[in-house]
Amino acid sequence: MNQDELKQAVADAALAYVEPKLENDTVLGIGTGSTANLFIDALGAIKGKVNATVASSQASAERLKGHGIPVYDLNSVDKVDFYIDGADESNRALQLIKGGGAALTREKIVTAVAGEFICIADESKLVHTLGQFPLPVEVIPMARSHVARELVKLGGDPVYREGVVTDNGNVILDVYNFPIPQPLTTEERINNITGVVTNGLFALKPADVLLLGTQDGVRTLYPE
Repeated sequence: MNQDELKQAVADAALAYVEPKLENDTVLGIGTGSTANLFIDALGAIKGKVNATVASSQASAERLKGHGIPVYDLNSVDKVDFYIDGADESNRALQLIKGGGAALTREKIVTAVAGEFICIADESKLVHTLGQFPLPVEVIPMARSHVARELVKLGGDPVYREGVVTDNGNVILDVYNFPIPQPLTTEERINNITGVVTNGLFALKPADVLLLGTQDGVRTLYPE
């Protein structure tokens, strides 16, 4: 299977994972990106069973609404039972790098309140050490140069993602050449830089389960 077929396989697996657990008051959190989009499209087939969703981006919200699936503001719901989203990288502890689609802050907010975070990804995303994919950092615009200098001090090579403004009105710095052997510490250190909104490390609250698309089928992985 090619990468697109692997992504479709994990989107279908995620639907099979959550569908039996849906109840009248279930709230689904929906992520952002190509794999999450495939899950949204799959969800459209059972939209009558889906009474409430929250979305991590305007793009995902519009896609859900296009399928006739109800979308609510996170502040208007009491809980999020399941959060389904992709990842740019995952290690065996299911600590992730996310934010290639510039929705990392809202993704992290939904993750924080979710009862179960179900990550869906193809096998190319599973790595031994995080950092091959450049780490996104969402930054208040006036602090861009300051944050970049601080990221250089940490050993990274930050690059301004030109022409990108997040749904929150901020900018993105992508940190290249930055292996991350200690994701927990790194996530905290970067978040403590003044002007950083958040970074794309999901280590303090990793995924609870990873549905990984492989040539031998979808594997279900738990944190090691």
